Order: sequence, then structure tokens, then C-alpha cells
Amino acid sequence: MASMLLNTVRSCSTSPSWSISYCCYFPSVQTKSKKTLARPGVKNIVLVEGVRTPFLLSGTTGLLHRTGLPKDAVDYIIYGTVIQEVKTSNVAREAALGAGFSDKIPAHTVTMACISSNQAMTSAVGLIAAGQCDAVVAGGVEFMSDVPIRHSRKMRKTMLSLNKAKTLGQRLSLIGSIRLAHLSPELPAVAEFSTAETMGHSADRLAAAFGVSRVEQDEFALRSHTLAKKAQDAGLLQDVISFKVPGRDIVSKDNGIRPSSMEQMGKLKAAFVKPHGTVTAANSSFLTDGASAVLVMSEEKALAMGYKPKAYLRDFVYVSQDPKDQLLLGPTYGTPKVLERAGLSMSDIDVFEFHEAFAGQIMANLKAMDSDWFGQTYLGRKSKVGTPPMEKFNLWGGSLSLGHPFGATGCRLVTTVAHRLQKEGGQYGLVAACAAGGQGHAMVIEAYPQ
Repeated sequence: MASMLLNTVRSCSTSPSWSISYCCYFPSVQTKSKKTLARPGVKNIVLVEGVRTPFLLSGTTGLLHRTGLPKDAVDYIIYGTVIQEVKTSNVAREAALGAGFSDKIPAHTVTMACISSNQAMTSAVGLIAAGQCDAVVAGGVEFMSDVPIRHSRKMRKTMLSLNKAKTLGQRLSLIGSIRLAHLSPELPAVAEFSTAETMGHSADRLAAAFGVSRVEQDEFALRSHTLAKKAQDAGLLQDVISFKVPGRDIVSKDNGIRPSSMEQMGKLKAAFVKPHGTVTAANSSFLTDGASAVLVMSEEKALAMGYKPKAYLRDFVYVSQDPKDQLLLGPTYGTPKVLERAGLSMSDIDVFEFHEAFAGQIMANLKAMDSDWFGQTYLGRKSKVGTPPMEKFNLWGGSLSLGHPFGATGCRLVTTVAHRLQKEGGQYGLVAACAAGGQGHAMVIEAYPQ
């Protein structure tokens, strides 16, 4: 999967620019005259290209990818993933070799829950800023249709003992000790190790804590699917590449985008806190297969090779907070910190792309950011952070509708910001995401001069 995608980081044509609102298209805005975030003596690092496979509902279609990038121009490869396959624990290295990259190119894999590919990208930025590399391929991959399933702990212990048994009697005794319960499989954990609580349950509690209603969540989920469908139909999701799945048809678009109605969504029962919870299958992101990749380079190297960069990757931060009661508040903590680092205010940002794990999580973050009490009590601020204007927020859909392959979403967010800045004429974009463990990430992206 990832190895084929590594071959497809390539130049894309620029189509006419517009922006999407909930109900209609708006004409593109004029580029604002703002200062650049370039700093004297600090190397400019650019996003040259970003691609991804169609994001697919888990279990519907297998994924393979093909990509095309001069392989001798790459200095390093970094990939993010969450649910790792033991046979390919360093999926970045295996993908690189499978894609035909030189075995002389180092590669490593990172894991940081839902912000794994964010970590891959910022690791690439660090390598370039330190002068270690000029060109790095970063990305992420998740294949939820075929997650590793283990034997139970008792069965594993018995099998290991069988391997060490020296006599037939010892082997027969061990085989005789196996009980039906030992054969029960052990699925990958969906709960926080530190709290034993599922993320969906935490999202439901968070929504309740901030007074987010079921109707608000369903309305936001419907908005996400509606905007994603309009963006898909208008050809705005240009980072998606088509590929042929062996034995199947060509897959060319995300297949989880399904606009519904408030009436239909309202019929669904609570998925986690039963029976009175507000988080349902309709207002949650779904299990997804997918992969993404970006080419990150120093500006000097990119221009020397004849590339036209899409955007500058500027300041970024990682945050961490209480994984029990603030598991999904990464955007609230990360946004003010990254704006402060960049010397920007909320009003300077033209494009916002927040990861939509749950509609309730998004709405809770927006309410936290709009709360003076929360800002003073938890963020040490004199007043609230402020909320992103919805006319700038996730206008091409988000994880609720496009899907959320855990290890791949970060690259999609950054690439989407770069493309939206180009089409809408903005200068600054902001990416923010939450992650398991109570962690989060935020980054400022600056449009490359056209």
C-alpha cells in the first residue's frame, strides 16, 4: 500500500479557484497583504506536493498505490502508522524498498496515534532545518480492513511452551491444557491504556461537559458530509490519486461521503454511552483504510530542481493534557500556542483545517475556545482563545465525511490547507488535531507566492 503511494508524489495542475460554504460556492477571496513568516538565517522549508489514496470505509476495498518521484532526490523517508503489523513494524523502510527506492536511503516509522503523519512531517522539517537532508518523503498509512489479531495471552503462553517442550509427553500435556476460552482472539485495543475508556465514550462525556447537544453534533456531521460531497463533485480533492486494485475496479474517490438528513441521523441510537449518550455512528468518524504522502524540501533545493512549491511549513507545536477528561482538546491547547509562536492572531488565519474525530469533539473544542473561563482556568490566559469563523473552517469536509485512516490524516490536513490557500487566495492556514493519550498538534502553513 504505502510503497506504491511513494511513487506518486508529482506535480499537479492548478484549477480555477473558489471556496465552498455550507450551501453554495463563494467566489475566491483576494490575497491579503500580510507579512511573511520567513526569518533571517532560518531555512525555508516547503511542501512541494501531497497525495493520498481515496479514503475507504474499512472492509470495502483493498488499497494499493503507485507514485512517481525522482528516487535519487530523496534523502530520507518517514511514515506514521498506529496499528502496526509485526512483519512490517518499520513500514517506512519496507514501503521504500517495495517502491524501488535505493536501499541506501534511511527510513523510519513513527507512531503518535491520530497525529502520526503530523509527526512524520515535522520530523522531516527537523531533518531539513538541521541541514541533515534537503528532501524528505513523509506520510502515513492505516489498513483497518486487516488489523493484526492475536491469540489470547494464555494461548500464546501455551504455544511458546510447546515450542520449548522437549518430549512427546510434555507436548501432549500442554495440548491437553488448552481450553475453549484460550481460542478467543485478542483484537487491537480501542480503549485508552491509562484510563480503560474508549475514545467514543470520552467524546460523549466531553460533549456533555460542554453542553453540546445531539442536534448540534448531527448538524455538524451533516455539514461535513455536504461540504465533502460538493468538494468531491467540483474536483477540489485533487490530492486523491486513482489506482487499480488487483481483481477489482479502479478506485478513484473517497467512498465514505454520504450526505443524509437530520431526520435519518436522528434515528440512530447512542453508540457508546447507552442509552442516553449523544455520540452515534452518524456523528463519528468511521474506520478507514488509506495512505498519504508529502514531499517536503528546502526551498532552495525545490527551486533548483524546478519544482513549484505549494506552501511553506512554518511554526508547529505539540501539546499534551489530561487523557481522562481532556482527551480530545488538543486543538484548544495547540491553537493559541502555535499562533503565539508565529506572531499571528486568529483573525490572520484564512484557512482552518481541524481533524474531526467526532462532531461532539469539534463542537466541544469550539466552545472551549470561546470560553473566558476555560482560557483563564486551563490555558493561563486573560481571556478566551476565540473560535475560527465557520466560513473558513473545514470547507471541503473533514474526517467525519472523508474518513480517518489514523496514521494518514495529518498529511491530508496539511495538503488540504495548501490547496485551499491556493484556490481561495489566502496567505495563512492552520491545522489542528487531537490524538489518543490526550495529545495534540497544531501547525501554521503559509501560501507560496503564485
